[in-house]
Amino acid sequence: MGNRLFQKARETVEIAKLSSAGQSDTSLQDAISVAKNALSSAYANSTTAEKEQLRELQNELDQLQ
Repeated sequence: MGNRLFQKARETVEIAKLSSAGQSDTSLQDAISVAKNALSSAYANSTTAEKEQLRELQNELDQLQ
């Protein structure tokens, strides 16, 4: 099935990216906050390979700020 927290983190970062581009009803700061929480939760429960991908997602999120 896969890691649900990891999937949620990917989804929330994507929402933040859409928000940054004005393509989401969610405010950018709210989207970033939700994504940060999701990334944090996912990181603690992920494999080494997932952690590397989560770091990349974190970098993408950092660029939006």
